[in-house]
Amino acid sequence: MKFSLTIVRIILFTLVSLSSWDTLAQSGPNLGQTDRWMKGALAAIERKDYQTANSIFRNLIDSGLPLPDEMPYYFSETLFELGQYDNSSNFLNKYLELTGFKGENYQGARELQEKLKSYLAEIQSCQLCDRRGYRFAACFTCDGSKQIEQDCNYCKSKGIVGCSRCAASGMIKKANVFNIVEFFECERCSGRGRLTCPECEGSGKEVSDCKTCAGSGKISSDQICDHKAHEHVGVVEK
Repeated sequence: MKFSLTIVRIILFTLVSLSSWDTLAQSGPNLGQTDRWMKGALAAIERKDYQTANSIFRNLIDSGLPLPDEMPYYFSETLFELGQYDNSSNFLNKYLELTGFKGENYQGARELQEKLKSYLAEIQSCQLCDRRGYRFAACFTCDGSKQIEQDCNYCKSKGIVGCSRCAASGMIKKANVFNIVEFFECERCSGRGRLTCPECEGSGKEVSDCKTCAGSGKISSDQICDHKAHEHVGVVEK
């Protein structure tokens, strides 16, 4: 009887162990997929297909899988070739921060860092693009005019506001010499309790800075800037 119980316990232990291992394998990171993506990206870089490499790297980042230590370097290299210099610099700095001089591509990272300097300086001095190097386009709300007619914010487009002197009641109360409270018509609003909005002068509208572009007349586009003035529909060249 004891022998039978021992066998049963061994079988149960084995089943539980196998079940736990299977669960762990399913919940653990899919390192095989990470490896396949990295190989695919590196192959794309080798044949100078940087758009494909860019897509693979972004899929890897979005997957939530553990990222290989060297991945930020190769992604930075890819972004550099695509002209996304600000993004390239960000990933390169992250690579150096994580691996330091022990990284397999430390020397290449330093060389890329030097190459980026002139491009980043050009972005910072350019008036045609944002700090990331994307060309400005005319704001679609104000069409580049910087200001636009909008509902008056002061009166909420009503054109009138309550009189502050009489608290919008139209009457002022005063105590006379006998300390008796008397009511008088408010001189400021002539007893109406309201005044014409001083901001929009009663129109309910105001011309103010465009809220979409914060009064700049321009917004960032998805076009990489070449830092040269040229005529494009909707592109601000000022």
